Amino acid sequence: MKSAAFSHPSLRIVVLGTGYVGLVTAACFARLGHRVTGVDADVAKVDALRHGIVPIFEDGLQPLVSEQVRLGRLGFTSTLARALPGADLVMVAVGTPPAPSGATDLSALQRAIDDLGDTMPHPVTVAIKSTVPVGTTDTMHRRLHERIVRRGFDWTVPVLSNPEFLREGTATNDFLCPDRVIVGTASADDAAVLDAAYAPLAARGVPVLHLSTRSAELCKYAANTMLATRISFMNEMADIAEATGADIEEVREGVGRDLRIGPAFLRAGIGYGGSCFPKDVGSLRHAARTCGLTPRLLDAVAATNDCHLRWPLRQLSAAVGGDDGLKGLRIAVWGVAFKPGTDDIRDAASGIVMRGLLDSGANVQAYDPVAMPKAIAVYAGEPGVRWCASAAEALEGAYALLLLTEWPEFIGFPPGRAAAAMAGRQVFDGRNVLPGGAWASAGFELHQVGRPMAPARREVALAATPEAG
Repeated sequence: MKSAAFSHPSLRIVVLGTGYVGLVTAACFARLGHRVTGVDADVAKVDALRHGIVPIFEDGLQPLVSEQVRLGRLGFTSTLARALPGADLVMVAVGTPPAPSGATDLSALQRAIDDLGDTMPHPVTVAIKSTVPVGTTDTMHRRLHERIVRRGFDWTVPVLSNPEFLREGTATNDFLCPDRVIVGTASADDAAVLDAAYAPLAARGVPVLHLSTRSAELCKYAANTMLATRISFMNEMADIAEATGADIEEVREGVGRDLRIGPAFLRAGIGYGGSCFPKDVGSLRHAARTCGLTPRLLDAVAATNDCHLRWPLRQLSAAVGGDDGLKGLRIAVWGVAFKPGTDDIRDAASGIVMRGLLDSGANVQAYDPVAMPKAIAVYAGEPGVRWCASAAEALEGAYALLLLTEWPEFIGFPPGRAAAAMAGRQVFDGRNVLPGGAWASAGFELHQVGRPMAPARREVALAATPEAG
């Protein structure tokens, strides 16, 4: 392992895939001074991006894309052959979704590598930014070489691993101000072009670590599963706190101030979701079993999370005397995105909770500041869902409120205003963010994960930390 830090002229970079990771990667490399072309088969998306229109919600990304397009450092095309001539580096950032077995679906990556091998006009360094199982980079290297040889060439084309560590909601900052950059490589010579791409960050003191390709691939999984483990661990502690009369927020304060542990990813709640943690935990579990291992800890992490995603349903059912008691009730849902700062609803708690409410015959009144268009598309034609224009509208006539995403406007919502709008006085805070004393004073029964009922507790002032995958 070593650190690399040296300057290099501006590069011509091609990014395959303009999804979440690919678009952030393309825009941020352009911000670092490189000339970048994003490639995507979706012609309509490419046309929108050329006009600076971003199809996803990510803080700071829209203005960054617009700025770099205007400056001429960032462009987009749907034709790979137009992007490759003169390129120094190709970043592959296509989707690697989970297969039903828990394995990672590499079909999009395989197509991208095949297209490169069939189209590449000259040797270009290739870096895989997509999250892939250990050994994939080596396999793709062989696959690419075979396609090139079929065309009558015998070029030396380095294929490296360059995993991303971007948190949705803070992705552009995470790319431009990272803790470290991981480069999986067989040799320092192979990594020279990728090192040059990150040279502006290395010049600011960001460590660029050279690992083997397999270590780099596993590093990505290890980081995400470690964070998922911390979340599931604290949720299990919350169960114990609830059973014994302790307060998980006080426990978090005490544990988080231990310098060996730290406060990040220790918030109890309804579990993790999104496009990374569930997929990466599942992929690593599958890989371990493929190797003949039994991933006991990872199995427990996933099982604990699955249980806590259903916490609001269990609590609400208990409050109404069973699932039959939900039939016909109006239930307000605040938040459908898997976390604040994004419109991503993949594997969000809202999917499980809303499905459970609808199956029990409840009428759902839902609101989210940014994720409504995606959620409406998922629940199109569902008669039991009413999509509301504001947090206040979602509360109208509701028997209970379920907070599933900790958007700031929910945290600061006046409890007295909620009391005037709602028919009932039950609030289930799945993120432990509502001020218990204020809601109790307004006449609500505030249920939080692993906490005594307010006001029979003190408010804990330990600062919240952004957590996500």
